[in-house]
Order: sequence, then structure tokens, then C-alpha cells
Amino acid sequence: MIKIAPSILAADFAAMGQEVASLQAAGADLVHVDVMDGRFVPNISLGQGMVQAIRRNTALPLDVHLMIEEPERYIGEFVAAGADVISIHAEATRHLHRALGLVREAGAKAGVVLNPATSPEALRYILDKVDLVLVMTVNPGFGGQAFIPQMLEKIACVRRMIDESGYAIDLEVDGGIVAQTARQVAAAGANVLVAGSAVFGAADRAQAIEELKSHARV
Repeated sequence: MIKIAPSILAADFAAMGQEVASLQAAGADLVHVDVMDGRFVPNISLGQGMVQAIRRNTALPLDVHLMIEEPERYIGEFVAAGADVISIHAEATRHLHRALGLVREAGAKAGVVLNPATSPEALRYILDKVDLVLVMTVNPGFGGQAFIPQMLEKIACVRRMIDESGYAIDLEVDGGIVAQTARQVAAAGANVLVAGSAVFGAADRAQAIEELKSHARV
């Protein structure tokens, strides 16, 4: 089943409560929350307080993407703030296996994120600790970037690894998702699509989400 996770990075921050609350009625499946520290990626975005505020305004699962150095230092705080899924970059921690275990121990689902230049081999010995793999289809840190076509091959490779593992793991993609790329990434094996401006920039968000899903199902 295709799931759509609107990224609040593209939302109107002055009306965040209403923006988030509207997503469930529009047919979203998760709320994607990008956390940036200005070190792992160039920008600074949201923290635990914003996650807590978002949690108060929606019953949808919060898909928290930590684009931060040493994410293991903050896992407990983000789970306490309301995160249902916490995804950490393979490149951001020295001990990925341990960090993923900490996410599950804290009570959230554990995700691992691969940057465009990161090999899928980073996943081979940790899939038993993972509930979600997020393949970045742009370089992290900025919204509105163009989709990198070479990532389709990586998505297909990760899908094969997941299927061969026998574990129930979602395959998520983030970056440049519009109707056309939704079809391409779904065909390659993705089942969770992060979309920012394609949802929040649409006049009718319910229609935008349904359009993404319908293209992905083709």
C-alpha cells in the first residue's frame, strides 16, 4: 500500500497547528518532520518543542527524520515529544547498529537514511534492527530540489535487499516527489513517499495526495 508523508518543511510555519491538523482530512498517512542541526546539513530547522506541538495537533504517526550529528544523544527526547518513527542517517553516527537499537528501546520504530552517495551495502548487517529505510533522492538540507534519477537504481537495489531479508520494512523516498517521480519510485519498490511542495503548494491538498497515490499505483 502506498503511503504519503507530507513534509512540514513546506508548510506555513505561522499556521503550523492548522497545517498539520488539515493533513489527516486530506488523506495523508504520516507527517514527515525534518530536523536539521546546521552541522550534518547546512540548514537549521525544527527541534523537540516543535515535534511536541505537532503531536498535539494530529493523530497521524510522526515520521521524524533526524538530519543531525550524533543522533543517539537526542533519541529519547524526540520519542518523549511524540515521534512514532525516528530515522537517522547512516553517516551521522559512529555506531549505527547501537543507535537503531536505542530508537526501538525508547519505543519508536527505527529508520535508517541513505544519502545519494551512500551505498546500500550500509544496510546489509542492520536490517534486523530496522523498520524503515529512507533513500534520499536529493541531497539533504534543502527543500525544493530536483529529483536525482540515478536513485531509482538504488531504490530497486534496496527493495531487493529488503525482500531477501524477510523483514517487514517500509521503503521510503524523500526529495523531488511529484506525480511523475511518484510513479517511478513506486515502480522501483518504494511504498512511502515524502512530498513537500507537491502537497502544501497545492490548492486542494486532498486532490494532490490522491494524485500522488494514483500515479504511484500505476
